[in-house]
Amino acid sequence: MTGTATTPDLGARRAHWTRVLQTGGATATPRWAAGTGRGTGLHEAALPHGAVDSVAAALGVDPGAVLLAAHGAVLAALSGDTGVTAGLVVTADGPPLPVPLHTGGTWADLIHDAASALDGVRAYGAPDLPALAAELGLPLPEFGTVFDPDGAPGAPDDEVALRLGVADGRLLLRFRRDTLDPSATARIAGYHATALTLAAADPDAGVTASALVGAEERAFQLGELAGRPRVLPDRRVPDLLAERARSAPDEVVAERAGAVLTRAGLDARANRVARTLLEGGLQPEDVVAVVTERTLDWLVAVLAVLRAGGAYLPVEPHFPAGRISTTLTRAGCRWVLTEDGARENLDAADLPGTSVLTVADAVTRSTDESDPDVDIGPERLAYLYFTSGSTGEPKGAMCEHAGMLNHLLAKIEDLGLAEGCVVAQTAPQCFDISLWQLVAGPLVGGRTVLVEQEAILDVARLVGTLAERGVQVAQLVPSYLEVLLTYLEAHPTALPDLRIVSATGEALKRELVQRWFATMPHVPLVNAYGLTETSDDTNHAVLREVPDGDRVPLGRPVPGVRVYVVDADLAPVPLGAPGEIVFSGVCVGRGYVNDPDRTAAAFGADPHRPGERLYRSGDHGRWRPDGQLEFLGRRDTQVKIRGFRIEIGEIENALLRVPGIRDAAVVVADLPGGPQLVAFQAGDGPAAETVRAELAGSLPAYMVPSAVHRLDPLPVTPNGKIDRRALAVLAADAPAPAPAPVAGTGPRTPAEERVLGAVARVLDLPADAVSVEDHFGDLGGNSLSAVKLVIALDRAVTIKDVLEHPVLTDLAGLLPADLNGHIRGGES
Repeated sequence: MTGTATTPDLGARRAHWTRVLQTGGATATPRWAAGTGRGTGLHEAALPHGAVDSVAAALGVDPGAVLLAAHGAVLAALSGDTGVTAGLVVTADGPPLPVPLHTGGTWADLIHDAASALDGVRAYGAPDLPALAAELGLPLPEFGTVFDPDGAPGAPDDEVALRLGVADGRLLLRFRRDTLDPSATARIAGYHATALTLAAADPDAGVTASALVGAEERAFQLGELAGRPRVLPDRRVPDLLAERARSAPDEVVAERAGAVLTRAGLDARANRVARTLLEGGLQPEDVVAVVTERTLDWLVAVLAVLRAGGAYLPVEPHFPAGRISTTLTRAGCRWVLTEDGARENLDAADLPGTSVLTVADAVTRSTDESDPDVDIGPERLAYLYFTSGSTGEPKGAMCEHAGMLNHLLAKIEDLGLAEGCVVAQTAPQCFDISLWQLVAGPLVGGRTVLVEQEAILDVARLVGTLAERGVQVAQLVPSYLEVLLTYLEAHPTALPDLRIVSATGEALKRELVQRWFATMPHVPLVNAYGLTETSDDTNHAVLREVPDGDRVPLGRPVPGVRVYVVDADLAPVPLGAPGEIVFSGVCVGRGYVNDPDRTAAAFGADPHRPGERLYRSGDHGRWRPDGQLEFLGRRDTQVKIRGFRIEIGEIENALLRVPGIRDAAVVVADLPGGPQLVAFQAGDGPAAETVRAELAGSLPAYMVPSAVHRLDPLPVTPNGKIDRRALAVLAADAPAPAPAPVAGTGPRTPAEERVLGAVARVLDLPADAVSVEDHFGDLGGNSLSAVKLVIALDRAVTIKDVLEHPVLTDLAGLLPADLNGHIRGGES
């Protein structure tokens, strides 16, 4: 690095390097090595002839600034961040220095930024950064990549994976083989060359990650990596089920709580309901809401709607009446199938012009049990699922028969479903995984076991059901899988028929996978990933052991699905770099029902495959060297809690409708029992429980925050936006308004002592912060932590007991009589 400068005084040097340290840590290249190679390698590549000198002359900067700018662009492309910090070699025997660069503008902007950074290094010298960082309490950057524009690189050490240098017009890259393989290193060299070529061609062009991707890599990503084709049979799900019913009419297709349904019985009842709908005027793709519990009649209703050519819309009976009315109105629904015992909120909803029938009535209105033989093409609308919406209104994702069948075939293949298989149906109706759980087994000659909600809430009963009913295949959200594992760890139970378990709906943590294989070493665990808008799961990672790395992979795309990792312009980003996960192909649904604006924002034409639809998920991920997808998170306010997709904005809009609340924010806090929604309100709004009750009148229970805190004003960032990071910290520090211990609220009986101890352990609270008058929900308890509490109390109480007797002294009163005598020192 050439150039000289007068060294400023010590105060200026400290101020400069303090600002540099405050910009954050160093930016590293992603790991891209399929194996665990040892030692180091060297890759050489020619730099574009004359590019560096021509740009330097045109912009009036040192050639080293051009090289540094190109390196900054590569770091930005590989990290997915426009603000990067490069490790720069200043002297041959000195440590690399951190150099912040901003890559969000043009090449000229970036090169001038690099020139200023180099001037700063020259002017302020190389201070004792470790001592300064320690004094300031700031972390010292740990460089995964180090760049020397003026010389050949030394060998990488234990911390540095890649050292780059320039000598004699060539780029030299020394790499650690355990972090980068030769092909990845060659790609990175190519990115540098491309960056210099682009800068020389048009310094005023914008810097973009996708522009560094060469034609060969682009073709690989859009072709082989994106996914495999599938030729679908010219049959729809109702056709396939009818064929099976004709060949094995007496086969049991579904069971629940001792009641069974044969294939002939299902086919006859579904056909009669379908004919009732058609005789009542049902037209192709008319939306039919099914408002039932998860019963055998639910299965009949779903098949009937599909067979009649209608579109199935699941609505849970316990949803608030206002939510039911909003959902059916948005969907343009004129038909509802329900059952006795599931009508209270439905009858309270405002549904003008809607025909409501129980499944039982619909069966009796037609005596014709033959197939109505409706022509249903693959592009016909099959179902709608409503998810949370950021504008305050739920949005209904529409999916077609071809996408539904493609997903079911993927489940059949990857979960090994075959004749005689037994699949557990455990998911709520409004969760799209409920549909494959309901019909995938029957498609191949298996049967579905509909597990009662009471059994799901009582994990011991669920384990007993899995064992007694010979369940072979189950799918659970990771938060509930953790509850199941906690029980199995404490109560080892033989599940000889269980053959495979799938987890979906939330990010699956590696620690949970480790626990799974420690407890159930011979049962594969499938990490499934997908979205409602893409006909459910699009990726399956079938795990037979704990995977390498910190994150659990999502697997490869299933056949018929195309997956890209792209930038904002839908162009592929470099391999291993983070980008938005988008989908193309038969899996992509039509959009959101009667919602053109939100449809246009998320759905469009695939620019890489003319004629195909594309869906932008908002999820961010990266490709791994083994060809699997890896989930990195979301960059908006959409979250998943216990598998339910939630738009934070919808809850905040509901909060702002509560009288007295002037401003509101909702965050996700990592609390005992798992991630929970926590709300903050500013203004003169009512007390927390009143707010929660107001929200419960319009939102499903899973969207009602577990705690509501008053905070006026809400904290803001320097640019005036609500500081959600600060609120998340506050929410974690104050998970619930647990009262300080006061005289007379300690345990008075052995039963109370046992309950208070168990609650403190389950909710991770100090023992003296729990009193007998406390409400389990106010302490941060939810349905999952209630399951854990039942386990902690050795099932002396049930989930229903906890939910109906949440005050701890009342709950303790349900424990065995011999624990309810007074303890020494207690009050009478």
